[in-house]
Amino acid sequence: MSNSITELHTMMRYLEYDFLKEHGLHHFDNWVSVFGEQKTEWELKPAGNGFKERTRIANYTGLPELMSMFKQIADIRTADTLKLDVPECEYHVVNVEATPFQQKLVQELSDRADEINAGNVDPSRDNMLKITSDGRKLGLDPRLIDPSFEDDPSTKLNRCVENVARIHAETAADRLTQIVFCDLGVPHKNTAETEIAGEDTDDANDNKSMAEIDSLEEECDFCVYDDIRDKLIARGIPADEIAYIHDAKNEKQKSELFEKVRNGDIRILLGSTAKMGTGTNVQKKLIAVHDIDIPWRPADLQQRAGRIIRQGNENKNVQIFRYVTKGTFDAYSFQTLENKQRFISQIMTSKTPARKCEDVDQQALTYSEIKALCTGDERIKEKLMLDNDVKELKVLAAEYRNTVYEMEDKIKAFPEKEEKITALLDGLHTDREALRKLTFDPETKRPVFRITIGDKEYTDKKEAAKAFEGAALSVKYADTPVKIGSFQGFDLSVTIHSEMMGGGMSATINGATVHSTKLIESFAHNLNRLESALYNIDGRIASVKDNLAQLRIDYSEAQKIASEPFPHAEELETKEDRLRTLTEELNQEAIEAKKNAPKREKTCYFERAKLKRDAMRIAKKPKQSKSKEQDKTKAGLE
Repeated sequence: MSNSITELHTMMRYLEYDFLKEHGLHHFDNWVSVFGEQKTEWELKPAGNGFKERTRIANYTGLPELMSMFKQIADIRTADTLKLDVPECEYHVVNVEATPFQQKLVQELSDRADEINAGNVDPSRDNMLKITSDGRKLGLDPRLIDPSFEDDPSTKLNRCVENVARIHAETAADRLTQIVFCDLGVPHKNTAETEIAGEDTDDANDNKSMAEIDSLEEECDFCVYDDIRDKLIARGIPADEIAYIHDAKNEKQKSELFEKVRNGDIRILLGSTAKMGTGTNVQKKLIAVHDIDIPWRPADLQQRAGRIIRQGNENKNVQIFRYVTKGTFDAYSFQTLENKQRFISQIMTSKTPARKCEDVDQQALTYSEIKALCTGDERIKEKLMLDNDVKELKVLAAEYRNTVYEMEDKIKAFPEKEEKITALLDGLHTDREALRKLTFDPETKRPVFRITIGDKEYTDKKEAAKAFEGAALSVKYADTPVKIGSFQGFDLSVTIHSEMMGGGMSATINGATVHSTKLIESFAHNLNRLESALYNIDGRIASVKDNLAQLRIDYSEAQKIASEPFPHAEELETKEDRLRTLTEELNQEAIEAKKNAPKREKTCYFERAKLKRDAMRIAKKPKQSKSKEQDKTKAGLE
């Protein structure tokens, strides 16, 4: 699962469609109505001048039942159950201060969000997803917006270069290797064919496979890979020790590239999550992984970590560096990933899942989140932490309530269960006393064999077996006990079981309680089974006594658990109150700040960069299509 619980339905439709159809769950609407909870809330409008109603799937419930269905087609194995021999990993979060220019760009994104929410912009020209995408780029390096922007040495891209060069020098003796992951600003594909055909980027995208589109790689006019490589070479690292995964066009080239990395011939490998995910076995000498951008999905971050925290790595201790630019969308992106992963971990677990969880599936930031990131208010951080704490405490509270319900059920069922077990125990004691009154064989120390089939009593086992077989096979009605005689003074019945009840035959000895045994083809052996069922009465008494004692212990424990309050109730109430107060404060201040905000000059770096890209694209077009494109650009400017 990469993003949302809705993916489960897709997998189940592929692999157990008949099961879903049988239960009326093959349509998503039906499925989500059973396991999803819709929630309608009134939210403050972005402009702060009223409220709007919003309905969405907020929670998923019945998760144990859902996972029971899913596990008919899936076998879930997690790290805590596999206990693989993998290296210990030390995580480093490299916090980098935003440059003054990055701060300007973030403020411009805030202005764009204001325009969108005021309804002044056509969604096809600008929207929250575009703002979020631009925010991710500027957090990495503003040159992803426009290559002509200044290369500031304090960006996280340059911090990454410093760390890669340092580790390269420190591990030179052992020729250890590193991976740099980046999904933004990937190397450009060969566009010669596209240019000849006169296709633009949108047309080329139409010809991509679903796998390429789903990779979430993004080409920009500025290539992050080339910039990192050039700077590493400038620091003295040989060019032949640096490689791009994108240079390997087929499986053979990939295999050769991976072999060079495993041998330490190539010591720095740059690539994207999609191209260096599953099947990338280069871990032999891998000492560090650098995540310089933040992927959309938790599964992508796990895939990146899985390249180094992997069996076959010769290093016992490895490092993962994750780079975050403060005051940009980076922090929020990691926050969203954390929320998604926490949710997914409730589903894809080796333990029994919680009964209920909240869904988290969003890629674009909301208006309020963008404004919060632009303010730099420390209370925003407190709110995010409180959000997480409250969610975790609510999960614990839900689990506690489920436990209490189970205990209450046990308490309610206890009197009836105790009565049944006590009655069974009394019946067993009565039957044991009846057995003790029988005549015993001094050699076998068992009662002298005696069985009655019909009206005739048998003491010879061979004759008794034949009579027993004849009587048993003469039973005509299925699933109905039929009395055929008695054994040691107790009524003896035989039952023929239908296929629906599992088939076969069983015998029942009825005294003060019931003693049953399954029958087999050999009726000589079936006589021995009758004796075992009846003569093992001391063992049954001991077992029933243990069950009764355990039932009473469980009842006592259930009373204790049900009477205790939720241990974190006070903490949850306090944090919910603080979160509510903080949310109201921030919302109110945001409204006031908007009303009283002083006028300032707005920048348009993003729009200028877009126009520059459009102009360059038109310049590459065949002459016959230029006028049409120029008309489009003119319309955009207007």
